[in-house]
Amino acid sequence: MFAVLLVLAGILPSSASEGRILKVLPHLLDARGRPALAPSLFQRDAYQAHLRQHPDEVSTIRYDVNWQARRSVGKNLRVQLMLRTANRAPNDPLKLETAVEPHWFGRAWTSLQPDAQIYRAVGKVLAWKVTLFDGETVLGTQQSFLW
Repeated sequence: MFAVLLVLAGILPSSASEGRILKVLPHLLDARGRPALAPSLFQRDAYQAHLRQHPDEVSTIRYDVNWQARRSVGKNLRVQLMLRTANRAPNDPLKLETAVEPHWFGRAWTSLQPDAQIYRAVGKVLAWKVTLFDGETVLGTQQSFLW
C-alpha cells in the first residue's frame, strides 16, 4: 500500500504548483513530415543530425511539449510557443498557440509547428519559449538557453 502511495505522489501534480512545462522537444521534419525514419531514439537522433546537416531537406519544425496542470484549473488552458528567428526582429517573435485540456493525472503532450511556408519565410530558429496559460495567468514556462 505504501508503494502505491509513493507512485501516486510522483504522478499527481503538486499542490504548490497549478501547472508547469515538463519537457520541450524540437524536431525537424522532412518533406514527408517525418522526424525519424524508424521508431527508435537512436534512429531519431541520427536522422535529426542528418536534417541539421542538410537544411534543404527540412520542411518545418515541430515542438512536442509535455505539460502538466491540475484538473481543477480553469477551462481556458492553452500552450503558447514563441520563436525568435533569423528573419524577424528579436522583439517580434513568431507566436503559435493552441487550446488544451489536461488528461488523466493532469499530464499531456501537445505538438505545435508552423506551416512549411511560414517556416521558410521566418528563417532559422534562434531561440524558443513555451508557456502554459490558464486564461491570462501563466502556469508554467520553459525556454531555450538563448531566449
